[in-house]
Amino acid sequence: MSQTPRVSTPPDNTSPSDTERFHSLDLMSTLVAVLRADGAVQFANAALENTLGLSRRTLEGGDFSTFFTDPALLQTALAGARVQDFAALRYEASLKRLHQDPVPVHVNVAAAEQAGEILVELWPLEQQARQDREERLLDQAQANKELIRNLAHEIKNPLGGIRGAAQLLEMELESRELTEYTQVIIHEADRLQSLVDRLLAPHRHPHLVGDVNIHEVCERVRSLVLVEYPQGLRVQRDYDTSIPEFRGDRAQLIQALLNVVQNAAQALAERIAAGDAVITLRTRVARQVTFGRQRYRLALELHVIDNGPGVPDAIKERIFYPLVSGRDGGSGLGLTLAQTFVQRHHGLIECDSVPGRTDFRFLIPLP
Repeated sequence: MSQTPRVSTPPDNTSPSDTERFHSLDLMSTLVAVLRADGAVQFANAALENTLGLSRRTLEGGDFSTFFTDPALLQTALAGARVQDFAALRYEASLKRLHQDPVPVHVNVAAAEQAGEILVELWPLEQQARQDREERLLDQAQANKELIRNLAHEIKNPLGGIRGAAQLLEMELESRELTEYTQVIIHEADRLQSLVDRLLAPHRHPHLVGDVNIHEVCERVRSLVLVEYPQGLRVQRDYDTSIPEFRGDRAQLIQALLNVVQNAAQALAERIAAGDAVITLRTRVARQVTFGRQRYRLALELHVIDNGPGVPDAIKERIFYPLVSGRDGGSGLGLTLAQTFVQRHHGLIECDSVPGRTDFRFLIPLP
């Protein structure tokens, strides 16, 4: 692979007025370059710096087309923009990166409002796919919340009537054999009531915010799981102890992480029996990340990684849906509630699973 071209550091060609004018571009997750008519970089935003692995001062003044595997495509687009052949031109290309493989991108070239300037926007295809997936998760979670609340309330009222009628009927029956049937009705009504209460639980409890140390949360969950599975399961720690405390609801985060770790342990039943089951709790700091339609300077990455069989393909896209479970007898609520609690912290849980390795990743903004 050819190396990303190095350009000599030019004098700072961006005037204070330009710096102020382009400041808002640094807040965007999209990769953006403002070019002069000759294709030289006038400004590169922070997202583009991070992707290329080069500083803004290094980029400014350099020929931007040299950062593509096929420079001619951008040069042709710039020529068309200069003579105003089009309002905007889109095409796909590969962007070179320092010491890394090129990244496929969508490129949008358009003349800027200021005469003699051309705006180039780039969307990494992988990033675009991820953002689309995150948006689907957020929309799905909102729809789930409304569905659960409405459905639970619709079930709750007639359920109380069914249980009450069964109790009254039981009082009138003299035959013990017949009261066994009323007991079945009462028992099943209570079971459904418990399910409804669990569905409504996240919406009933207030969000109690305080200082949270994520490693205290991890250690609490680790100790609870090892009490439940004292043999055949190792829960490994891989912590970045420099992660700062943040404001959050400690109890909700413990419950969210516990639900995911217990889900992993249940999926590891065969490996626990064989004595080689492993769950890893890994914490890291992610920088300049975008999720939940917003860009964050810092975010917590908490991974729950297991060496189990993986999430069944049939439910991979639906694992955060309520009442969807890959395990016989599972309620299908654990992951739904975990996602709800994390989203209360403006975060998100993602899942990447193949046989032998399943990784649930929590993303939560840090101060």
